[in-house]
Amino acid sequence: MFPREYRGVAFVVGLFVTVQVGALALVPEFAASGYQAVENPDNPANSVLYVVAIVAMTGLMLAAFRYDFDGAIRLVIVGVSAYLSWYVFSALVPPLAAAVPAVAVAVGLLVHPEWYVIDTAGVLMGAGAAGLFGISFGLLPALILLAVLAVYDAVSVYGTEHMLSLAEGVMDLNIPVVLVIPLSLSYSLLDGESASDEAAGVGADANADAEMEADANAETAADAVDAGGEELDSPEPGDRDAFFIGLGDAVIPTVLIASAATFSPAADLAVPLLGVNLPALLAMVGTLGGLLVLMRWVIRGRAHAGLPLLNGGAIGGYLIGSVVAGVPLLEALGLAAFF
Repeated sequence: MFPREYRGVAFVVGLFVTVQVGALALVPEFAASGYQAVENPDNPANSVLYVVAIVAMTGLMLAAFRYDFDGAIRLVIVGVSAYLSWYVFSALVPPLAAAVPAVAVAVGLLVHPEWYVIDTAGVLMGAGAAGLFGISFGLLPALILLAVLAVYDAVSVYGTEHMLSLAEGVMDLNIPVVLVIPLSLSYSLLDGESASDEAAGVGADANADAEMEADANAETAADAVDAGGEELDSPEPGDRDAFFIGLGDAVIPTVLIASAATFSPAADLAVPLLGVNLPALLAMVGTLGGLLVLMRWVIRGRAHAGLPLLNGGAIGGYLIGSVVAGVPLLEALGLAAFF
């Protein structure tokens, strides 16, 4: 691994941690504000409906790209970005005042969608979406959601491969369905050619190839897309200027983290400003462990489904944390009410 790749991995870990910590910080405010999206968060049918919505959204996006409605998809995602950002800012300031920075997020994405604007919007979207779904999905629905989406991700990447087609469409829109991981200070998502490309003797095709190294998975009501890497005549690892990883990779495992912090009977830990318990904390650790493995594969330039590793790490960490915290396994799985 090249030094630039090490910095890139550190950067993406920082983005994931920011989404996770942000969601945990938002959970108490969201719950107190009555933002729970369903009447019964323990109903497993919530997960089924959500997965159906994901499949339907995937189909709609593929159809939109096929029939040249890319602009409509971009406007929808920008609108969702502003909407979720409003939820985040409304936890800090009055709702009317929160509309100002939320609109600023949308304007930034429309006017100057550089990588740092996209990543900022993505972190806000990710923390907001994970917090909202975390308080709306009880332990069993959250576990079902992560397990089903991990399987769906694997099938769509290694089997049908239709998510690779989706990736080709979304990567050109410069919208926060992917997190952009720059590997050089001179990198620009908007420029066709970066200064470091010129120094390495690699033209604009390097950026195009790097952008095409993405496999995507439509994830949330925020229309997040889950992306890994695909080898399509890509440059050598040391020549690439950016990696791309899907926002859904950060959001979906964080749903379980937020759910554990909300619904697990484990005692809260003494963490300032955060209501976090051991199951939620170890779910975070498990997710980051899966992320490190995923990034190692992506750096090698191969297409991989992210959610099997990330969701698997989150579920494993959550269950270990529950057992260590003294929560009975049936209760940790959300099955105690059925026995």
